[in-house]
Amino acid sequence: MPPSPRTTVRAAAALLPDGLHGPVEVAVDGGRIDAVRPGPDPGDGSLLAPGFVDLQVNGVDDVDVAVADGADWDRLAALLAPTGVTAWLPTLVSRPLDRYGAPLARIAAAALGAAHGAAAPVVLGAHLEGPFLGARLGAHDPRSVVPLDLQWLAALPPTVRLVTLAPEQAGADEAIRELVARGVVVSLGHSGADVATTSAAVDAGARMVTHLFNAMAAVHQREPGIAGAALADDRVVAGLIVDLVHVHPALVRTAFRAKGAAGIALVTDAVAWRAGHLAALEVRLVDGAPRLADGTLAGSALTMDAAVRNAVHVAGVPVADALRAASTTPAEVLGDADRGRIAAGARADLVLLDAERLAVRRTLVGGEVVWEA
Repeated sequence: MPPSPRTTVRAAAALLPDGLHGPVEVAVDGGRIDAVRPGPDPGDGSLLAPGFVDLQVNGVDDVDVAVADGADWDRLAALLAPTGVTAWLPTLVSRPLDRYGAPLARIAAAALGAAHGAAAPVVLGAHLEGPFLGARLGAHDPRSVVPLDLQWLAALPPTVRLVTLAPEQAGADEAIRELVARGVVVSLGHSGADVATTSAAVDAGARMVTHLFNAMAAVHQREPGIAGAALADDRVVAGLIVDLVHVHPALVRTAFRAKGAAGIALVTDAVAWRAGHLAALEVRLVDGAPRLADGTLAGSALTMDAAVRNAVHVAGVPVADALRAASTTPAEVLGDADRGRIAAGARADLVLLDAERLAVRRTLVGGEVVWEA
């Protein structure tokens, strides 16, 4: 892909590493930020933030990442760009071990294409949500959930960037250490683990909890479980689905107050709800969220820009914190210093919003506009 031309992005305010500042102009050269400096106020109430990074996307609208191929990836990019997403992890829910090879190969091809093709939201790799889960399966097919297989994990391709597993699985700590040694981020989830088991997994190297409060035991005053352990441990980043269905706004606010923006990664856990299925299970949209026939939540129909708006306008989270949780924190979880910040040398992955409504006006990937209202 040829280098992006020089350009300048101006905004009334911008989220910089040390907070909101403005007015600001950001000079872009060759797809990277060349300089960030005070600039003239465009007078349009604009707010510039790092591009959003979604760590958990099972599908969007009617496109399931597990079966996406060819032009499906272009459609996924076209659906994500208007929501401010500039980088993302296609996510595979639990399935038989012998059925991961093909979708992982397609995700790897999509990631390679994103690196060398036209500017578009970038596929950073895959998130495996399962199949080594615990007592809280949620919408995962119990027939696909199996004991940890260290040999299978050792053979995973480098496409895999993040793995969700349950810390109560036999051999979990060993698996975590081996994955982390290979540069894979480990998240704990779909689990009934207690604090001691969770803490041992974090000691082994786990650094995230998958969709805090969902698919885990409720916090109890004498046994706070995985959720309580995550809230209390600064080493852990908590994924959070802020669609106002999965988590009550009061708990969203509580999580941000306990963890700070550096400890929360907004995720969508979006599924291809319009396709009517999640892996082998049927889903349908009920009251704004995909559900199984028995009413179990099965991912979301959320977008990242809506998650930010919900966090700010409904849960009362400061706008700077919500934007950091959608961009800087998930990039840091992956160890990606190129993304999630507006600073000289970083990739020019940016989202320009309306400061009041937090609606996306423009999305840039590598300094190129990939969507504009």
